[in-house]
Amino acid sequence: MVVQLPNVNEFVEVLFGLLRAAIVPVLALPAHRQAEIEHLTRLSGAAGYIVADKVGDFDYRELAAAVAERVPSLRTIFVLGDPGDHVDLGAVARDGDSLPDVDASGIALMLVSGGTTGLPKLIARTHDDYHYNARAGAEICALTSDDVYMATLPAAHNFPLACPGILGAIAAGASIVMLADPSPENAFATIERHRVTVTAVVPPLAQLWCAAVEWEEADLSSLRLLQVGGAKLAEVNAREVTPALGATLQQVFGMAEGLVNYTRLDDAEDLILISQGRPVSPADEVRVVDGEGNDVAPGEEGELLTRGPYTIRGYYRAPEHNSRAITPDGYYRSGDLVRQLPSGHLIVSGRIKDVINRGGENISCDELEEHLLAHPAVRHAAAVGLPDAALGEKVCAVLVIDGEMPSLAEIKEFLTARGLATYKLPDILEQTDALPFTAVGKIDKKVLRARYESDTATALG
Repeated sequence: MVVQLPNVNEFVEVLFGLLRAAIVPVLALPAHRQAEIEHLTRLSGAAGYIVADKVGDFDYRELAAAVAERVPSLRTIFVLGDPGDHVDLGAVARDGDSLPDVDASGIALMLVSGGTTGLPKLIARTHDDYHYNARAGAEICALTSDDVYMATLPAAHNFPLACPGILGAIAAGASIVMLADPSPENAFATIERHRVTVTAVVPPLAQLWCAAVEWEEADLSSLRLLQVGGAKLAEVNAREVTPALGATLQQVFGMAEGLVNYTRLDDAEDLILISQGRPVSPADEVRVVDGEGNDVAPGEEGELLTRGPYTIRGYYRAPEHNSRAITPDGYYRSGDLVRQLPSGHLIVSGRIKDVINRGGENISCDELEEHLLAHPAVRHAAAVGLPDAALGEKVCAVLVIDGEMPSLAEIKEFLTARGLATYKLPDILEQTDALPFTAVGKIDKKVLRARYESDTATALG
């Protein structure tokens, strides 16, 4: 069952209803569009799809109908709100009178990967591993029944769902507030009204909130813990959190595939400011390796490999990718470049995979380039991330064109029509006569980044 709902109370009700009925939810993000939903539905073989009627100007019923026309397995569309031609979700809700037994080691739900190598993959999490993930996080964050957790980020993300998130808060007996609009005006008013104590945000949102205290009047004194993750928080921004918001900063670095790292509440201030935490479990195994797979010297940079009690052994129905993503001895290759401190804390320095992290959302360069190449005027295309103070990285599309150069607005319209999610659309468009290539025939992204980082990139359109 594909579930694509915004941050509303019904998200939690639907999730627990499906879990108890032993129906596996595939948690799609509200920002996903036809390309992603069609792919996820085909890959999972989902027979049902749960959506809201409309969010803002976007009609999810039209999206669902378009997917159903192309995916034979999809038989029923349930709609929260006005169902139109589909099934009213509220009308089918009922008490379970004969629920099946649930296998604790069986698949509980499927998360969606950040899509670092093409279209997103499905991450199957089991009841027992996700139960541990959420409860361990709740313990680290010292959640109790006195806490109020606000789900600020899209709830289908692993971070606000189970780190400790909604599930950890429920396990601790805490209250939950679902926030649909994370703007400072709305978020601050919600924190004040519900006396929110804990929430999780991505770095650009943390920066915005810290700045917004200058113009938004609200009582934020209840907020004791602000978790920041999804992308690396720069030290200069980390130093702003507590003075601006009054909350303790907790850096969180993890992946939907398993391993989660937290700075601890009793960590020294310098560790909280410069590191992205240490693993949840003593049983988490971490290796930092060079390009040949050899362990680097302590404190040196390398790729993070991990295995442990709640880390996946492979993606769902992706044997070819699993042969590259999982080592023969069971370590997951994260694609993250890190350094490990003697304390076990990790400092994240970048990615080895061709991915752009825009405001905490991973965007596959491969996927975007494939869509760009479908444009009749585009002969060659390369997508690179360029530094941005607010988002971390912006998406820059570099094109070799036959004929007249399309505008940025035209490219965005073309990609949107192909079903690409809005957050994956280019922010900047550049034209070049030829792309640079490495000795082995790959596009030299380092050259492109250096070229356009040094320029004042001008968006066309």
